[in-house]
Amino acid sequence: MRIRNQTKKIIPISFLSQGLTLNGFLHLPDKEKPPVVIGSHGLFSSGNSPKQIALAKKCTDIGMAYFRFDHRGCGKSEGNFQQVTSLAGRVSDLSTAVKVIHEHPETGNKIAIFGSSLGGTTGLSLIDNHKIHAIVTIAAPLRSEPIFNAAKSTGDLRGLPLSFYEKQLRFDITDNLSKVSNILIFHGDSDQTVPVADAYELFSKASEPKKLIIQKDGDHSMSKLLHQIHFMKTASEWFKRWLLASESI
Repeated sequence: MRIRNQTKKIIPISFLSQGLTLNGFLHLPDKEKPPVVIGSHGLFSSGNSPKQIALAKKCTDIGMAYFRFDHRGCGKSEGNFQQVTSLAGRVSDLSTAVKVIHEHPETGNKIAIFGSSLGGTTGLSLIDNHKIHAIVTIAAPLRSEPIFNAAKSTGDLRGLPLSFYEKQLRFDITDNLSKVSNILIFHGDSDQTVPVADAYELFSKASEPKKLIIQKDGDHSMSKLLHQIHFMKTASEWFKRWLLASESI
């Protein structure tokens, strides 16, 4: 791990994941050894997504740190997107990020995960390997077929060959969902990329405590302002419940 120059509240951090240098930012609140929420972005997004930046501010305002980073092949991180992108690779990135942040001298030992779309799938796939105190997901696909079918039917392949979706993005994480708990699930009922049925299945198979929020007329990117406001309030309260509640006892 290499830590670059520190600013007052935001620390740029670089770390290696399977030989690739990944880059991110650790947002710190005005308290010592805070718990941390780590974000995992969607397939074509990055750690600079508006949701992550806004959630980082919300978390630090109430006493939690937030780490947002670019997965391999995305943003400022190393790797050719088409060559290095897979769910397994993303899980390795997030797993390494958890270890790096857990060992950071300015963070505490409680960690939660936020994952949007494929980032949610990544976070759900990580649960079995780390002590994660809470997780919040938005429109997380449980199987790869919706991503493949959406790309094929719309012709929106983002400049990638169809074989990329057929081979590198094949997954089904439904067998391990019972190990997931302390989860808050968001999904729009008008999502055209990942079916809302995935949210209901995730909720039914996850263990308590859990909560499901279906946003009426909500799309995959959560583009409606009212939905975004509700998400920020509810997600930050969920993280606060599991990361900060014991500190006041």
